[in-house]
Amino acid sequence: MNTKIMEGLVGANTNINIVNTPMRIYRDAERRGDTATMERSMGYACEFAGKADEYKSKADDGMKEEANELREKEQARLERLLEKRKEEREKLGQEIEDKETDKTEVNREEELTIEYNIDTDNGNFSVRKPYFVNEPVTYTKSGEVNRTVQTPGLSVFI
Repeated sequence: MNTKIMEGLVGANTNINIVNTPMRIYRDAERRGDTATMERSMGYACEFAGKADEYKSKADDGMKEEANELREKEQARLERLLEKRKEEREKLGQEIEDKETDKTEVNREEELTIEYNIDTDNGNFSVRKPYFVNEPVTYTKSGEVNRTVQTPGLSVFI
């Protein structure tokens, strides 16, 4: 809250509270029928109400200025955040590019060795089972692997 807002709110509040005194005098003079006092007290009340309105305008101006300041600060924060994200994205892109250039190329023989576990010792190529065998596996109660293949049976009763 800036000083214009505080000054405006305090001034408006003070002047509205001061208006109560001439209004009380106005009501008292009205009961007595004293028109001169009524006119004079109404003049004071209008004067203080006008000052309260001026202070209200000052508070409104202060609030507009503060809203503009906050908007500018938020815009600057968002721009910094956007710049930071942009830098992170560029850095990540550079890391990905570096990793792609560091990849080693696997030739066909290495692919087969990896894929099928080919024994290349002494120039003999003997194919063994691949590493990724998807055979059905069952386990015994003791936790050992039982590789017996069970064929599913089908029974139909009519």
